[in-house]
Amino acid sequence: MKTYLAVFLGSAAAMDAWKALPEAERNQREQAGIAAWHKWVEDHKGAIAEMGSPLGKTKRTDKNGVSDVRNELGAWTLVKASSQDEAARLFLNHPHFTIFPGDRVEVMECLPIPQM
Repeated sequence: MKTYLAVFLGSAAAMDAWKALPEAERNQREQAGIAAWHKWVEDHKGAIAEMGSPLGKTKRTDKNGVSDVRNELGAWTLVKASSQDEAARLFLNHPHFTIFPGDRVEVMECLPIPQM
């Protein structure tokens, strides 16, 4: 089994549209999404290596210093699977994009650090 990092992504436009929903509708969808996410976790608990977490606001550090930035990263999870295709299929119909305003989940293998 290999380990795969799944990153949950969503566009700024999708998040802005989510925030523009009437509060009661947004709260109802949020509760449904949380319940569906917990069901997804229960259904896939054997494959989840690290639950991960939602991600907060982003700071960028580069040669010019530190600045606030906005990106599409929303959350992360580590899963175990025998192939990248198998790992990616775990996220078909995930509530991140079927209920919440997320756009997609991208899955990549966690490779070993090269030895010197």
